Amino acid sequence: MLRYKYYMQIITTNYLVIGSGVAGLRAAIELGATGKVIVVTKDIPTESSTEYAQGGVAVAMSDEDEVGIHFEDTIKAGDGLCRKEAVKILVEEGPARIMELIEWGAKFDKDGTKLAFTLEAAHSRKRVLHAHGDSTGKELERVLINRVMSMHSIQRYPFCMAIDLIMEEGACKGAYILRSSASTRIPDVMAIYAKATILATGGAGQVFSRTTNPIVATGDGIAIAYRAGAVLEDMEFVQFHPTVLFAASAPHFLLTEAMRGEGAVLRNTNKESFMKTYHPDAELAPRDIVSRAIISEMVRTKSSHVYLDLTHLNPEFIKHRFPMIYSTCLQYQIDILKDMIPVSPAAHYMMGGVKTDINGTTNIPNLFAAGEVACTGVHGANRLASNSLLEGLVYGYRTGAEALKQYEGEREVFINETKDFDLLQGTAHPANSELEGIRESIRQIMWERVGIIRCGVSLNIAMEWLAQKEFVLNCNFDTRRGLELKNILTVASLITKAALKRKESSGAHYRTDSVVRDMSSQQHIQLMKNEYDFQLS
Repeated sequence: MLRYKYYMQIITTNYLVIGSGVAGLRAAIELGATGKVIVVTKDIPTESSTEYAQGGVAVAMSDEDEVGIHFEDTIKAGDGLCRKEAVKILVEEGPARIMELIEWGAKFDKDGTKLAFTLEAAHSRKRVLHAHGDSTGKELERVLINRVMSMHSIQRYPFCMAIDLIMEEGACKGAYILRSSASTRIPDVMAIYAKATILATGGAGQVFSRTTNPIVATGDGIAIAYRAGAVLEDMEFVQFHPTVLFAASAPHFLLTEAMRGEGAVLRNTNKESFMKTYHPDAELAPRDIVSRAIISEMVRTKSSHVYLDLTHLNPEFIKHRFPMIYSTCLQYQIDILKDMIPVSPAAHYMMGGVKTDINGTTNIPNLFAAGEVACTGVHGANRLASNSLLEGLVYGYRTGAEALKQYEGEREVFINETKDFDLLQGTAHPANSELEGIRESIRQIMWERVGIIRCGVSLNIAMEWLAQKEFVLNCNFDTRRGLELKNILTVASLITKAALKRKESSGAHYRTDSVVRDMSSQQHIQLMKNEYDFQLS
């Protein structure tokens, strides 16, 4: 056992927000009106899934739409597992949150003087707002960050990663934070105490080898909440985006569903259109169906990709509507005006996460969660396209408002001091090169065995393999990469366990050995630390 001294800074605040995507920023804005808020983010403040959200934000605000229709489309996409109360709140409160953004300076695209709406898969109306063509997430982030920066009550701590929650007598009192940019060998750790802690850490796409998610999306919030005793729900439901760039040396760059909404066609490597043979809605079928259709065509044609074809559309329209996609593809010698784009699916969005009620509260006192890290049941088994940014806005606001309601008026003694501690390290961990190998192996087996198409055999192989890596969970890491590895392994195991438990196919969870589903009962699989049996609700 290695022992050495280091200094840990002790800080107290009213509210601690972990994560700076749309949900975390919107919660911080609500909290900052009357209290002191600290927002910690693992990287630069703009590095989150919000920034990469191209398609837009779904909201029933057009002349041809109604919140009731948006409600029905969301319920249908969720394949019988949405919580109706949560969906009702999403669609009814969504317009107010969008109008608020516009008042704060958001610039959404327009047709003349009216807001422009587009169509995406599984929507029965054009209801997806977009900004700068295909940079909606960046626009939302710009507006929210500017709002946060204008509020002196909010402090931002970049390059800070949550290690674990501070738990005392069964309640959350804040979090231990690692300053991951520190160059010194001795870990730079803060203990931030808060009356209320809000998890807004986003998703866990980096658990899979192929993902649209940014490198920071390693499931940290889910893992630290699980270790603290939070209830997790619907972890088996992982959405895979059908169309992600597949090209040598290119990143896993998402090609928004709005391209298919505007008329793009999927073709196999024989240049044949194929979606009509899989679903009557063809390219506008739900994402899980499109992803499986693409995989089937790849297997049938013995290829590593299919094509997304826009070459029949007006070139000027394409450049105006998808400027970022157009310029990005050009960097990889693909001119989308005249070339078909090679694509294949990738892990994209977690429908499950830390179980909350409609106000973001968890089963742990003082702990809240909002956005992709949380599971309100609003998405059910399959998220309706472009509902995620709206969820972040609506439930980020509600979570901040609830924390404010519960703790406003409580007096807090503010401290900013340092104390020296003995750090007692546990199991010695492998060299960095071996850790990186383990990380990539986990991501690969999750993609191959717990991916778009699953079965009991593949899931058990993955579960047994992951169990052999459990020694990683006993290591006391003092680096960001080490902590991320522990979290990736934790979340990978939870996804696999939940997928094994759900015997029937539902939404994004597709099993080739699926049993007949009992549609009369809606069951949500819940997991808790130290409880070996799955709970159903």
